[in-house]
Amino acid sequence: MAAWFLIIIYLAFISLGLPDSLLGSAWPVMWPDLGSSVGSAGVLSMIVAGGTIVSSLASGRIVQRLGTGRVTLISCFLTAGALLGFSMAHSIIWLVLLAIPLGLGGGSVDAALNHYVAENYKAHHMNWLHCFWGVGATLGPIIMSFYIANHNSWKSGYAAVAGIQFILVLILFVTLPLWRRVAAEREQERRKNGAEEGREQAEAAPSQLGEIPGTGVLRIKGVKPTLISFLFYCGAETTAGLWGASYLVGAREISAQTAALWISLYYGGITLGRMITGFITFKVHNRLLIRCGQLLAAAGGLMLLLPEPAFILGGLVLIGLGFAPVYPGLIHETPARFGRENSAKLIGYQMAVAYTGSTLLPPLFGYLAARLSVSIFPFVVLACIVVMLVSVEKVNHILSRQPQTKDWQGKGKNTAV
Repeated sequence: MAAWFLIIIYLAFISLGLPDSLLGSAWPVMWPDLGSSVGSAGVLSMIVAGGTIVSSLASGRIVQRLGTGRVTLISCFLTAGALLGFSMAHSIIWLVLLAIPLGLGGGSVDAALNHYVAENYKAHHMNWLHCFWGVGATLGPIIMSFYIANHNSWKSGYAAVAGIQFILVLILFVTLPLWRRVAAEREQERRKNGAEEGREQAEAAPSQLGEIPGTGVLRIKGVKPTLISFLFYCGAETTAGLWGASYLVGAREISAQTAALWISLYYGGITLGRMITGFITFKVHNRLLIRCGQLLAAAGGLMLLLPEPAFILGGLVLIGLGFAPVYPGLIHETPARFGRENSAKLIGYQMAVAYTGSTLLPPLFGYLAARLSVSIFPFVVLACIVVMLVSVEKVNHILSRQPQTKDWQGKGKNTAV
């Protein structure tokens, strides 16, 4: 049943990706229709990101109180309702108000599902989970472009995606009892495979890593550099996607159409890379995959500095492929590194910091590019990758000093990423 239940989780992550790319694809026709300004999209994006950060920070306590199934159900209902409201909005004011539940719902379901999969499934499922987010993010603009082209209506595009979300809400409601049942089955499987000893060691890991009883999880050794790695990973990923085309057009004199295609290949590299990485995790530990991915992304950043267009394209694809295992790998290792009793809260913090990086670093780059030049793009992306790499290796160094634990299958492993 646990394997079949993954289909529901994957569908939930597809639905999580669907709204993320809708605003950008529809905004060129939305803002004239609403009588707004082209820059209003930035305000809406910031509100959504703010709601996502707030709900991510609170997700640990909410999941512990309500359970993952109920949190996912409520979050998807909030998202579906907000999207339906978008389809009926006639002014920017309504979009501003509806952006609040859209952000709150997205952050809660993201953190809740990441925590659930990290605790109950293997590493390849985490990679595939984020791959399905890419499927949703790809389908969103396709659905929107269909309704704009054939019905001349962005509102119909939002209504269609809202309908998909409400179908998922119905599925989640019907399958609500399965969430606890599957989690209980996975717990029994861990015990059956002799992982109880490893579980006790993993739960004791926070005290071994320096946590003081009664204090917050932020005092655990290794947590702060882990959060820094999330900040700069998401900052680099979003900056590359948002400003890559501007760099190609403004600094390398590549046509806008070609630049858009190359950026789509960058996102394609992330999605395809996560699909491939899911299979590689059967043989290779997350720690090695994350390290190789970061080094591959750094090599791609260096290739952006080379003069030939072929190297630039190769650099973007390498960055996407390199980024693929980093985010899901870091999340999946959270229970093993910092204890299962801390994982719900820590994953919520990780999501919040990740969204903070996605929210703040791209506008910061825009400010620097306006003051200096868009030519600084590869240097900024490369700097973010280096900071991320150093932060992850610092955590590895801290945790490598700790005794080995057993994973939930009962196999010995080191707690380092």
